[in-house]
Amino acid sequence: QVQLVESGGGLVQPGGSLRLSCAASGSFFSMYAMAWHRQAPGKQRELVAGITRGGNTNYADSVKGRFTISRDNNEKTVYLQMNGLRPEDTAVYSCTANWGLREYWGQGTQVTVSS
Repeated sequence: QVQLVESGGGLVQPGGSLRLSCAASGSFFSMYAMAWHRQAPGKQRELVAGITRGGNTNYADSVKGRFTISRDNNEKTVYLQMNGLRPEDTAVYSCTANWGLREYWGQGTQVTVSS
């Protein structure tokens, strides 16, 4: 069993930056592929960025060059550095952990980009 707790969301002006954190509890964190998803009001949830247990990363086209996902297996934490934020990045951001048939979700953290 893995529990995920996100933090770091908030209100930021366009062009600003935020760093989201997702702290995991439980065992075998390094075995999990981790990802960040987001869902804006009235829109479908979308994958923002993912990182494999080997450290390979992938990004949605809309965030490439602006967002960076990373992980610290010693701290059991995955991060999402978000730069150049835009109003369309406003959403609830949730992290996930996947290992085989196991999938876990955090409760999400709100990111609002507005002047």
